[in-house]
Amino acid sequence: MDDDAGARRSMQLLLQGRGFQVRSFADPEALVADVKANNPACLVTDYRMAGCNGLEVLDRLRAAGWSGPAILVTAYGSAELLQKAMAHGFGAVIDKPCKDSALINAIRDATMGQVGN
Repeated sequence: MDDDAGARRSMQLLLQGRGFQVRSFADPEALVADVKANNPACLVTDYRMAGCNGLEVLDRLRAAGWSGPAILVTAYGSAELLQKAMAHGFGAVIDKPCKDSALINAIRDATMGQVGN
């Protein structure tokens, strides 16, 4: 999830090009509704977005019953944010601009052992 259309589209194309099935969203309401219907293997979300942040997004998904792995992408990385992200349940925090390999490896690590992977 990312509120920046260009960043969201670039990440979607990168992941699809590497064989991942991707659904992208600009707002948390659509994401939560989709997660309830489709139970995705992994969440990748930006930290700072208009009206919410990635920590809040994951909290909403957890409250809706989703228990999958999550990765936070941010241009505002700090030790404090890393601690908060881990406490909220993120398995990885990746700095923007992120290297393609860092994102791909984080997703693979997060989803290893899941059915269908």
